[in-house]
Amino acid sequence: MCEANAYLVNNDDDHKELVMEAVDTVEPVDDGIKLTNIFGDQKFLKAMIYSLSLVDHQVILKPT
Repeated sequence: MCEANAYLVNNDDDHKELVMEAVDTVEPVDDGIKLTNIFGDQKFLKAMIYSLSLVDHQVILKPT
């Protein structure tokens, strides 16, 4: 499996909050990011990509 988990980091610290598991696609939208998982669930976040760790299967997002 090549899916990743998406996390949101707080602007104040490095604490990561899991926002979606098994993310299949990450798409930019006008106000932020749209995440879709392998089950078709979608989530819209006012955030930007902060970092990607492909080896660890993590998408790290930061609020905008």
